[in-house]
Amino acid sequence: MRVFSAVLATETNTFSPIPTGLGAFVSGGDYYPAGQHPDHMTLYGGQLWAARERGRREGWTLFEGLSASAEPGGTTTRHAYETLRDQLLDDLRAVLPVDMVLMSLHGAMVADGYDDCEGDILARIRAIVGPDTVVGCELDPHCHMTSEMVDNVDILLTYKEYPHTDVYECGVQLVDLCHRIATGEIRPKAALVDTSMVSLIRTTTEPGLSIIRGIRAMEQKDKVLSVSIAQGFPWADVPEMGTRVVVYTDDNEDLAQSLAQRLANDLYAMRAEIVPPMPSIDEALDQALVAPAGTVVIADTADNAGGGAASDSTFFLARMIARGIPDAVIGPLWDPIAVRLVFEAGEGAVLPLRVGGKVGPRSGDPVDVTCRVVALKRGLVMTGLGGVPSPMGDCALIDCGGVEVLLASERSQAIDTDLFSNIGCDLTDKRIVVVKSTQHFRASYEKVASAVIYAASEGTVTSNLASLPYTRIKLPKWPVTA
Repeated sequence: MRVFSAVLATETNTFSPIPTGLGAFVSGGDYYPAGQHPDHMTLYGGQLWAARERGRREGWTLFEGLSASAEPGGTTTRHAYETLRDQLLDDLRAVLPVDMVLMSLHGAMVADGYDDCEGDILARIRAIVGPDTVVGCELDPHCHMTSEMVDNVDILLTYKEYPHTDVYECGVQLVDLCHRIATGEIRPKAALVDTSMVSLIRTTTEPGLSIIRGIRAMEQKDKVLSVSIAQGFPWADVPEMGTRVVVYTDDNEDLAQSLAQRLANDLYAMRAEIVPPMPSIDEALDQALVAPAGTVVIADTADNAGGGAASDSTFFLARMIARGIPDAVIGPLWDPIAVRLVFEAGEGAVLPLRVGGKVGPRSGDPVDVTCRVVALKRGLVMTGLGGVPSPMGDCALIDCGGVEVLLASERSQAIDTDLFSNIGCDLTDKRIVVVKSTQHFRASYEKVASAVIYAASEGTVTSNLASLPYTRIKLPKWPVTA
């Protein structure tokens, strides 16, 4: 069995002011040319790692092409996308013929001139390998699941969990299904259904827990191969944005269609329940201050770098300082300039500092503080999704009169508590911890949290979707329109 695998992924927020160029992949992200994938799984490399394990056991001939990903940001430049796409396709051409192509793509990558980068890539792959080679693809659930994607593969899967704790498990499932297709054991038939809504389904709480249990149970039914919910990525103004369902069955198109339609109807019926309460900044702080004893974690969801935000907004920080919130910490706040100044001053120094608010209007105004440098850490590494290391660059912990701020020179969302513990900040000593993240923090932070609050603030990843200046999405789409 000759097997080719590759990765090309980023999540595009078309409202973000941060352009995603080639450097975002090559120097700022995970970039490994063909044959140079490391000896550990990368963030989007579930299918590649699963193929390596399965291939080693079964004697497959493996060809690992380009693996490249970038931190979510604004629209990818045409040069960056076409350069990386063509590099990946050249890697594939160089090893033909192959029996299987195993891809990992994000599903919400948008480039200049390309609304559906993944559909474009998969169509080009199919044209290269022909109709008889099995093509499978693993996607992030916050994707725009398009007909062009589905039409050019044998099978598509999304991770089920949010936070994405099952990237590897999804890769194993994809490899297994593609092998069964290649050996003639199964003949997948697909059904893709639009829900006419868009919503992030958090799978750590209800109703997300029950939704995931339901689709896992559905996959155990006779003839059902896979069930995926493409939750969609609401911060992209492209025609195919929205929550969709794709079901694959073994040679039973009617069954696939009926199951997909039923699940789509169920999701639409519970659409209001899926969205968690989203208090304002002051309401969230009020709730945290009167909560039972312990550490309360508040998610600054609108400034999530994992959704394309700058992670330098000051809306929360300004209110915390103005209200004199005690025993609190917020982070990570992306501000390489402030980090450099603080490192020059050194630990223990007291200095005036302008913090955050640098990238654009959705970052708020800079906050001027007199701060004390609590701790410094060169090359801090946070544990990222799936245990993959996430470099945060040089980091500093500063005290702004009771409110501590974790400054980072590399842009990333809060995922693991070691973001703070690796610089000596014990979260159990804090009354309030504000994390710049939408959901991926949950798996780690709930271990120290007495309560978790999702807050609605201003920012690039605002929860008020109706406030975004969409011009191209297909309507109606709840909650943008009824």
